[in-house]
Amino acid sequence: MTTKTLEKKTRKLEREVELLRSFMIGQAGKDLEGEYNPAFVKKILKAAKEKPKYEFKDAESFLKHIRGK
Repeated sequence: MTTKTLEKKTRKLEREVELLRSFMIGQAGKDLEGEYNPAFVKKILKAAKEKPKYEFKDAESFLKHIRGK
């Protein structure tokens, strides 16, 4: 095989991998109820990177916090 033929096949394979990757990412963003709102996903991913505001030592402190007492 010539170099040009190999380069052509390599480009074709790269494009196929890009399409497959795009498809898989698209499928990962769906669930049985439909697609996730992109703004929601960005907000959640941003929040996941932030430092936590509270640290719970046990179930009691967690429940106390969410109940607002």
